[in-house]
Amino acid sequence: MKIDLLPLAPFAALGLAALALASARAEAPETTVKLVLENHRFTPATVEVPAGQRIHVELVNHDGAAEEFDSDDLHAEKDVAPHGKAVFTVGPLAPGTYHFMGELHAATASGEFHAVAPR
Repeated sequence: MKIDLLPLAPFAALGLAALALASARAEAPETTVKLVLENHRFTPATVEVPAGQRIHVELVNHDGAAEEFDSDDLHAEKDVAPHGKAVFTVGPLAPGTYHFMGELHAATASGEFHAVAPR
């Protein structure tokens, strides 16, 4: 009995592509940064992070009001509920400064990531 495997070729290609993508993501280094919102201010307001790595951000809101983390530089927007927590990832980042703010309390909630190349 002869089995024709040609119709299965597209599925095999998809499987290999998924494996390659998963492997690339697993190899990418990641740094975790914890930001706390309290009195409509980010702590820490300035964070040094390694360039070339994805940044896993854990945002904890101690305030009784909602906030929206917003950054054009990081291409990120994330809502966080009152007394809530939000988790998201940005990057990898090239060396430089990346500004962020709390869109709902922009007068006080602001900060920046400084992505630094390895020395």
